[in-house]
Amino acid sequence: MLTDTQCRNAKPKEKPYKLADGGGLILEVKPNGTKAWRYRFEQLKDGQRKESTFAIGDYSTAPTGETPEEAITRKAGRRFTLAEAREERTKARALVKQGMNPAHARQLEQIKRVQDTGNTFEAVAREWVALKDWEEVTKSRRLDMLARVIFPKIGALPVKQITPAHILDVLQTSREKNGPSVAAEAKRTMSGVFDLAVSTLRADTDPTYPVRKALPANKTQHKRALEVEEIGQLFRDMEAHGGRYETHGAFLLMWHTLCRPIEAVEAEWSEFDLDAALWRISEDRMKKRKAHTIPLPTQAVDALRAMQGITGQLIHVFPGRDNRKKAMSPESFRQALYSLGWSGRYSPHATRTTGSTRLNEMGFPADWIERQLAHAEPNAVRRTYNHAEHLEDRRRMMQQWADLLDTWKQGESGKVVLMKKTAA
Repeated sequence: MLTDTQCRNAKPKEKPYKLADGGGLILEVKPNGTKAWRYRFEQLKDGQRKESTFAIGDYSTAPTGETPEEAITRKAGRRFTLAEAREERTKARALVKQGMNPAHARQLEQIKRVQDTGNTFEAVAREWVALKDWEEVTKSRRLDMLARVIFPKIGALPVKQITPAHILDVLQTSREKNGPSVAAEAKRTMSGVFDLAVSTLRADTDPTYPVRKALPANKTQHKRALEVEEIGQLFRDMEAHGGRYETHGAFLLMWHTLCRPIEAVEAEWSEFDLDAALWRISEDRMKKRKAHTIPLPTQAVDALRAMQGITGQLIHVFPGRDNRKKAMSPESFRQALYSLGWSGRYSPHATRTTGSTRLNEMGFPADWIERQLAHAEPNAVRRTYNHAEHLEDRRRMMQQWADLLDTWKQGESGKVVLMKKTAA
């Protein structure tokens, strides 16, 4: 049996030589001064017992004051003390008894580690999004949520190592910081990613499942049209919010035009002709891939001219907080609503439902309203007619709508005189 003193004091010679510890463990001292641990063993191969050697690693002493973390790092670099080398010999001997070559087992473990490194949650999540049959804008929004909410927590972890405790931490943090809607989206997204990981044998289970009911159910009724009193209160609360000027500006543009939230936050200055009070959105940015022209009420033009003095030199009307070269995130709306106590009562998507409901109550023709909302007309001839004939009609309609929003914000009922059906 070797002693640590013998190992430490072994001097190099002209030729390599070996010091035996017993049980197949030897210390080989090389001419260059390197001391390497070797394990000799026999295995049955082709009906005969053949001797093989397994390279355990290099000899090392444990530095004074070495912490457990430092010791783990040292051993990961395959540098072992005498006692540690004996432990490695015991592990190798157990593999030999099972008919496994320790060197082959190490190679398999290295391959597994490399695979695990390439199978991080972020890598699988990006693959999952890429496989989805979604519009690019939808994929972009989902990746944005992943980058803000999920990747900072578990993105770098191999999917196989993520536990329900990790998932619960993501959900609780996202509900607290981003609101219940974002937490619900995060839960659905993580479950989808793990479904892909399990089906491709990169994970064994979906750790989202055990904690799926840990948070209260999201009861947001985001499709419900707001009542007149609610609209007024929402506008007053948003104005008093004190948040980013860009968030408030995008909020007003969305309400004044009844565009989709994503169309508002990603608006570009090149799309606007403020002198003509028109907003032309290209087909690339529209959900139905049809270019859309929107008349702007005077309130929208005034708000945009004010914003022009702040962001007019940039591409986007409402740039992001951290990267001014990119548009602000739609989640800015949700975060503002959550801080105002409106989460669960209203989401930005309810704006269009509210506008459609109230404009129909006011007696405006359905063709005007549907065209304003960019809902596709299946008849090509009728679609061309609507575009040509209803722009000025929609301009009058949206000016009345914007005037009523001002009235409701002041807390007044704003009685509406219904249009005669002959106006259709």
